[in-house]
Amino acid sequence: MDDRRAPFWRFLARDNEDPVKILGVAFLVALISAIVVSSAAILLEPRQTAHLEAERAARMAAMLDRLPGMADILAETGADSLRTYLVDLATGQIVPDLDPDDYDAAAAAADPATAVAIPADLDLAGLRQRAPYAPVHILERNGRVELVVLPVSGTGYASRIEALLALQSDLGTVAALTITSQGETAGLGARIENPEWQALWPGREIADDSGQIVIAVVRGQASSPYEVDGISGATRTGNGVTNMLRYWLGEHGFGPFLDRLREQGV
Repeated sequence: MDDRRAPFWRFLARDNEDPVKILGVAFLVALISAIVVSSAAILLEPRQTAHLEAERAARMAAMLDRLPGMADILAETGADSLRTYLVDLATGQIVPDLDPDDYDAAAAAADPATAVAIPADLDLAGLRQRAPYAPVHILERNGRVELVVLPVSGTGYASRIEALLALQSDLGTVAALTITSQGETAGLGARIENPEWQALWPGREIADDSGQIVIAVVRGQASSPYEVDGISGATRTGNGVTNMLRYWLGEHGFGPFLDRLREQGV
């Protein structure tokens, strides 16, 4: 037997109850496991990266499908121009140390440990509480912002309404409103999901000359650039959409973030 291997064999020959052997075996198992895990991580990294990129591409494709006109702009600029950020709603600042893909705003809003209570006088959307952070999607072209897409939600007549609100680069004009989830009355309030009604939103202005958020769904036909035609028999659903937008565009929603963008010269 090779003398250089003698210490190892002497170690194995120790009694199984020997503390030195117990610690030694534990160390060897940990070392081998670490090597196996590290090797697997290195070997699988390209595949994991490919999966993540595929997921991001799928999310982007789904968003483009929901936002009329966005795909045309994106085709001109390239996919990398669409970026998602996580925003601290209280300050309007982007949160740099959290990945938007890993943050579940709905879970954070439901968790008493993280949820932010909405003051009753500000709770236009009837949410009671919200997450401290929210994702925003920004489309840039040649280094300039083209669209800012905000996820919004609120209480309708019979359900919670969720939507994506896209603002043009002036941050005061609606580019699109896409309802992504609702459970309103079929044939009435549920018509907010119809493409024909959503097509009424582009070009609507969100605030008056004083800066007050006045965008609204009105009964009957719109008569100003701040208004959108209501749906017959669905006044309360229309009010829910109005209140949802006014909350999220206001001081307790994305208002501070939009103010920061304006200050930066967008």
